[in-house]
Amino acid sequence: MKRVTDFAGYLTDFLGRYLPLEYGASVNTIATYSQTFILFLRYMQKVELIRAESVCLKDITRDSIVGFLKWLEKERECGASTRNARLGALHSFFKYLQYRDVEGLARWQDVMTIQYKRNINREMAYLTIEGIRLLLRQPFLATRAGRRDFALLGLLYDSGARVQELIDLTPSSLRFGETTTIRLLGKGNKVRVVPLSENQVKNLRQYMTENVLFEPLESGHPLFCNPQKSRLTRMSVLNIVKKYALMARQENPFLIPEKIGCHSLRHSKAMHLLEADINLVYIRDFLGHSSTTTTEIYARASEKKKQEALEKLNPGIVRKGKTCWQKDRELMGYLKSIKQKY
Repeated sequence: MKRVTDFAGYLTDFLGRYLPLEYGASVNTIATYSQTFILFLRYMQKVELIRAESVCLKDITRDSIVGFLKWLEKERECGASTRNARLGALHSFFKYLQYRDVEGLARWQDVMTIQYKRNINREMAYLTIEGIRLLLRQPFLATRAGRRDFALLGLLYDSGARVQELIDLTPSSLRFGETTTIRLLGKGNKVRVVPLSENQVKNLRQYMTENVLFEPLESGHPLFCNPQKSRLTRMSVLNIVKKYALMARQENPFLIPEKIGCHSLRHSKAMHLLEADINLVYIRDFLGHSSTTTTEIYARASEKKKQEALEKLNPGIVRKGKTCWQKDRELMGYLKSIKQKY
């Protein structure tokens, strides 16, 4: 029987007892932290040459953590936000260790001095309404997979759901009626109820009828699943979005930005709500933000709103309408007329 290392023992207690029972972390948070340690153990085996089952606390140093973060950026091409999220999970573990292994207190505090990387704000990737329509035209509706993807993409946009919120949906999450709503379980186990558009409700009814999801026994079944009837993963949903974004880009590259992901549809919905003059407070509640400060990023990113603000600032100063040369069929005609005057 193999000996359990001190690292394995503490990690099991951290994920299995401390996070859910003492800290009150959500299932999704625990799953995200678990993925961080899977990657860390993979790094330890590939780079530090220590097998996962042999890793001990003495093997984990500030240098090994810094090396892991660099490995994430270089080998896995992770951005600053992903790198920081992984570091956040590690910080949480070493904060826990400070009270469980006091002999290594100085080392754990040394690890916790590793700083988060400054995240340079990139241009927000979102689609115009025409871009969303183009994207939703891509799934091939003659196939079962195509019909699933069509319903999935439409719901991802219409509800403004995060990808994990979409994955966690079951038929019982929907309430059909005069106004059909969907119940989303967000970050920190916060629940919000979002109304759906009539077209999306029709699409979901057709999809659920085809897949027998209105049956009482299917109420806890995943709303969207793979051919093996298992819940979709975050990566599989991302692949679906990227697949149709690539197809749409080939049809019209001006409507589909290069880097489109699952969150881009959420961004798109928020931008369209803002441009329809919906109050930021309502958009905040629709998206499940804890503060309008987060929601304000859409106001800062909206070109339409910037243009409207400029027009309100000094109305009437810039003359509207065509200049005199635009009345001619050709610019040359206008230029020749000026020449004849002088």
